Amino acid sequence: MNLWTQIIDKFNEGGPFFMYAILVLLIIILAIFIKGLLDRKDLSKTISLIKSLSWFTVAWGFFGRTIGLIVAFDNISAHGELTPSLLADGLKMALLNPLFAIMVFLIARAGIITLILMQKEKEKAENK
Repeated sequence: MNLWTQIIDKFNEGGPFFMYAILVLLIIILAIFIKGLLDRKDLSKTISLIKSLSWFTVAWGFFGRTIGLIVAFDNISAHGELTPSLLADGLKMALLNPLFAIMVFLIARAGIITLILMQKEKEKAENK
C-alpha cells in the first residue's frame, strides 16, 4: 500500500466530512499566506485572516472529535458489548480530526510568524 492510499484511508477513517473540510482550510490558509508573501501591501489583514481561519480549523477538528465520540458510543450501545476493535475504531475517528486540525494550526502559526517578521522588516525599512 503506497503513502497516498494510506493518507486517503486515514482521511476516510477520520470522517470525510471533517477531514476534507480541514484539508480545504489548509489549502485556503496556504493560498492566503502565499498571497501575503507576494503582495506585501496590507500584511496585518492577511495575518488577521490566517489567525481566524487557523482557530476555526482547531474548533472544527474538535467538533469532529465530539461527533466521533458520539458515534463511537452509539456503536457500542447498538452492539450491546464493548469489543476492542469497536472501541479502537471509534477512538481513531475521534482522534484523527483534532490531530489534523492541530497540524494545520501549527502550519498557519508558522506562516503568521513569517508574515509578522516581514511586516517588521518593512516597517523598519520605511522608518529609515
